[in-house]
Amino acid sequence: MEITALIENTSCSEGVGAEHGLSLYIKANGKKLLFDMGQTDLFTANAQVLGADLSAVDFAVLSHGHYDHGGGLKRFLEINKTAPVYLSRYAFGDYYNGTEKYIGLDKTLQNSERLIFVGDEMKICDGFTLYSCNDKPRERDLGSFGLNKKADDEFAADDFLHEQYLLIEEGGKRVLISGCSHKGVMDIVSWFEPDVFVGGFHYSSLARDEKLKGYSEYLAAFNTDYYTCHCTGVDQFDYMSGYMPRLKYLSCGQTVSI
Repeated sequence: MEITALIENTSCSEGVGAEHGLSLYIKANGKKLLFDMGQTDLFTANAQVLGADLSAVDFAVLSHGHYDHGGGLKRFLEINKTAPVYLSRYAFGDYYNGTEKYIGLDKTLQNSERLIFVGDEMKICDGFTLYSCNDKPRERDLGSFGLNKKADDEFAADDFLHEQYLLIEEGGKRVLISGCSHKGVMDIVSWFEPDVFVGGFHYSSLARDEKLKGYSEYLAAFNTDYYTCHCTGVDQFDYMSGYMPRLKYLSCGQTVSI
């Protein structure tokens, strides 16, 4: 299995641009897939530099309904003429940072025949399964960090029902791909106990203190290798690395083999 970061907040490769967002190009089980699409068209330019043919992608997954993961959806549908895109049935909700900044998806795309809306669980094909985990208890929920949803002209803290996770099973390994882990990375890892976890922790606004140390030690107790990125925060990653020997950072332009 190979995972290449087409979009991430940082870049480690010359000629590969970075932006706040995430897009991963994955080859596994004889398939090519795209997990998230960043916030702009930059993922397509980076894909060309990195030799990833997006027109040949078999299917795509959108982790949740935020612009920095689905902003490139329209462009992907233009580049690739056949691949279905799997996203939550709640993905086109009204999502905000605070009450002023809309951070949801382009609603003009929601009727595309290429979109497949997922409920609580869906097996895409052998080795690839999507889960919402919306029915799971959140025992270590840190809140919405000021992210809201709007319904009937009323704002409420986002419960992130629109977030889903991709479990890839190949060669006896269970690899879990997450976008931002808004439901709580500690709970998500406890639900799946994967061999490898790839994605953001959503810790970038947290202080580097005893609480973050405790979170790190909790995650380190699992028999899991971590490749984190995006909303984890570079400073938070540096701090957590002192307590998580199996934690690595995945920057834009980097490919990891699992």
